[in-house]
Amino acid sequence: MSHECDHPVEVTRLPRVTASTVDHAESSSAIDAAVRAFAREGTPVFTIDAADLVHLAPTVILTQSLCEVCAVSDGDVRSVAEVLSPAPQVISLGATTLAGVWHDIATVGDALGRREAAAELLASIAARLLRVHDTLKTARAPRPRVAVIEWLDPLFAAGHWTPDLVRCAGGIDALSEAGAHSVVMSIDRLRAATPDVLLFAPCGFDVRRAGREATALLARPEWAWAQVCECWSLDGNALTSRPGPRLADAVETMAAIFAPTLFALPPTAYASRLR
Repeated sequence: MSHECDHPVEVTRLPRVTASTVDHAESSSAIDAAVRAFAREGTPVFTIDAADLVHLAPTVILTQSLCEVCAVSDGDVRSVAEVLSPAPQVISLGATTLAGVWHDIATVGDALGRREAAAELLASIAARLLRVHDTLKTARAPRPRVAVIEWLDPLFAAGHWTPDLVRCAGGIDALSEAGAHSVVMSIDRLRAATPDVLLFAPCGFDVRRAGREATALLARPEWAWAQVCECWSLDGNALTSRPGPRLADAVETMAAIFAPTLFALPPTAYASRLR
């Protein structure tokens, strides 16, 4: 397991073979500055305990090729895997869209000899998303303009699969296209996008921490324009940052925000209304 694996809770009892060199208790700006400094110096943001990996002798290693600063890099994992004997199968996941994530789940199922279980999971996810779609279609629900903010200082517009989530939940992403990278944006660009709904979902933050930092941000004079927007904090760590099954939870949570008369209130562990 990596140091960030925390769902389901049972995995927290398993050995961890990675660690972060960044203090995630720091502010958004401090974390961003530290990551940028490490990048300039060529220092890895994450480390792997090669000795523990040798001891565990994995036959399959799952890694990612999407982001160098969000998780251990694909290259670092492969370098460590090369010294293991017998050599494990290394599967690098790099989906940038919702369809890609579902494909990756099937790939993992095949690699672990759990093809049927993966197919059942994907069928369950598809049924949940279809229920959301049918409910919105039947009601002819209006589609709000939505801005999902992935980082607060500096501001990042959420990319990758997040626009897909917004679309499946009945909204229109006002900032990003599905599959595109998350990018830094100015507050002027955000304001010009004229969002009806602002979703604050900082990468790796739970709903409470996202709410605290977003509330402080919204209190600044340059955010006065956002008083007309519906604002929510989300558990970005669970809902938007990680390409896995809980993206279905994200669609259901967003749908409940966009169309509150059609769906039950989202779980408080996932979303909190700020204004």
